[in-house]
Amino acid sequence: MNGAEPKRVVVVPCSGIGKAFGSVAREAGYDLCEDLRPDTTQLVALSKLVMGEEQARQRVQLWPAITIDGCKLGCAAKLVRHSGGTVAREIAVLDIYRQHKELKPEGIAELNEEGRKLARAIAEDIAVSVDELCGRDASKGGE
Repeated sequence: MNGAEPKRVVVVPCSGIGKAFGSVAREAGYDLCEDLRPDTTQLVALSKLVMGEEQARQRVQLWPAITIDGCKLGCAAKLVRHSGGTVAREIAVLDIYRQHKELKPEGIAELNEEGRKLARAIAEDIAVSVDELCGRDASKGGE
């Protein structure tokens, strides 16, 4: 990374297709990268790492990664490491759900309202880590 390039964090969400917690992981990744921290995050699809896509591999090798896994298998974290990347933080949707039992996610193609709220709570939690990794003041919303 050259000095002019801004520091970024790669976000690699689970691709647990057909599982509500996998959908929560993906939704949290979208919330974080598209809404909360678009200037300091880069979403990398897990499938691109699985396929060995060179650009995805380069991104996880260049910047620290935050993984969001929907189950205990931890596929996102394992694939980032396998691709030569560094996992700065591993998020397990189930762990966050245990703290927010009132937000039971349902649905696969489209999450229910509680699932979307759980995803947002996860994204907001991760945003603080992104700010820390990028050397920004989290109290200012990443600015």
